[in-house]
Amino acid sequence: MIKKVLPLFFAALLMTFSGQAMAGGSQSYPNGAEAFMAGAVPPPGFYFLDYMYYYNADTMKDDNGDDIAAFDDVSVLANVFRFLWMTDKQILGGNYGMHAFLPILSTDLNFNAPVGPGSTKSYDDTSLPYVIVSPFILAWHLQEGKLHLVTSLADIYIPTGQDDGNMAAVGRNYWTIEPVFGITYMTNGWEFSGKFMYDFSTTQDDYATVYGFNVDRDPGQEFHFDYSASYEVSPGLRLGLNGYYYTQTTDDSYDIDSSLPAPVQALLREDEGNHSQVFAAGPGIWYNHKNMFFSLRNQWEMAAKNKTEGYNLWAKFTYAF
Repeated sequence: MIKKVLPLFFAALLMTFSGQAMAGGSQSYPNGAEAFMAGAVPPPGFYFLDYMYYYNADTMKDDNGDDIAAFDDVSVLANVFRFLWMTDKQILGGNYGMHAFLPILSTDLNFNAPVGPGSTKSYDDTSLPYVIVSPFILAWHLQEGKLHLVTSLADIYIPTGQDDGNMAAVGRNYWTIEPVFGITYMTNGWEFSGKFMYDFSTTQDDYATVYGFNVDRDPGQEFHFDYSASYEVSPGLRLGLNGYYYTQTTDDSYDIDSSLPAPVQALLREDEGNHSQVFAAGPGIWYNHKNMFFSLRNQWEMAAKNKTEGYNLWAKFTYAF
């Protein structure tokens, strides 16, 4: 048992892959998914949205923001299908609607030493991690179209299961409840937007740790937001800056008992207090043609703690029926 545990000590602060290859919290939401017009929900009608996403990082930071030598790199490739229905029915002055997401993710996670339940350097997986639904969306369009507000009472992340022996598994075996508020303000060609979220997650059974043992875990709560600022350089064409901020607000909690070796118990107790955080920024372009909307964005992460630090690319397409 000791021989199995000792080679993992230099990875003491490194946790399992979750969401964007992060440690701590649940990180169910893909940070940076929204930017341009994040608070400006379209008028009544049915809409199809497609998000294409690539993330790569060759650095993982510990709780002090220092590099973790055990980590090699991670890449994530995803396509997310979203279906949005807005009605002309009004509640509290806002249009009522609902939406659903179907994300397909592929991950490749690599280390410089054997870690995790498989005691190997590499893990990969492709799957549908969860389905996201919100049955209650309200959207307001105020000040003659200058101010737009939207709220989802709760985006609900419904799990589809998890491969308990795979640290790169994108499947989930816990639920996440995420209240959402978005705002967009437009004036003199400028657009300023923010999408603000707070996440609560249920208990995660058989969480795969780098120490070679699975334990039950209560993920910490999280606050995060996407943002953008853009200018209309010509009709239907915008250029701007976009990004996100993420922070874990409460501790993780592990179900630690005597079945685990004492050194692993100590490492997990230390990990409980490590909170993940990151900030990202980058350029973006947005284009509207008739009933179609296109955007392409790049975001670079910085000031990461207790998670990976890398970059991503987002391409988004919206079609109004």
